[in-house]
Amino acid sequence: MQKTWSAKPAEVKQEWKLVDAAGKSLGRLASETAKLLRGKHKPEFTPHVEGGDFVIIVNSEKVVLTGKKWTDKKYYRHSRYIGSLKERSAKDIKPEDLIRQAVSGMLPKNKLRPRMLKKLKVYKGTEHDHQAQNPKPYPIP
Repeated sequence: MQKTWSAKPAEVKQEWKLVDAAGKSLGRLASETAKLLRGKHKPEFTPHVEGGDFVIIVNSEKVVLTGKKWTDKKYYRHSRYIGSLKERSAKDIKPEDLIRQAVSGMLPKNKLRPRMLKKLKVYKGTEHDHQAQNPKPYPIP
């Protein structure tokens, strides 16, 4: 009987991917980014091992929200004190934080999520600080 192979953290090879957010829908961008961070695009995917790639997102200010979501979609925060519910619309939030929050919501809610989010780098313009890592362009369909 053959045992099922499971990836070990030391065996996983992590790459750097460069994603251009210009003209891309926020939801599609976030779901593809979450897939890359989690490592689901790799054949050696193991759910309990952090085997995803590093992702650099550039041109975050050019991300697209359809319809009237820029003004009508609300984001809520609560500190658990009475009367502390805060709401903001999408236009009041920085584009980098908007993308980071959307990707965070698509990752599993466990101890791996903060580690995966550390591998996400979001920049407003086309310039980024990771030229030395030689990121490979990743096209979002």
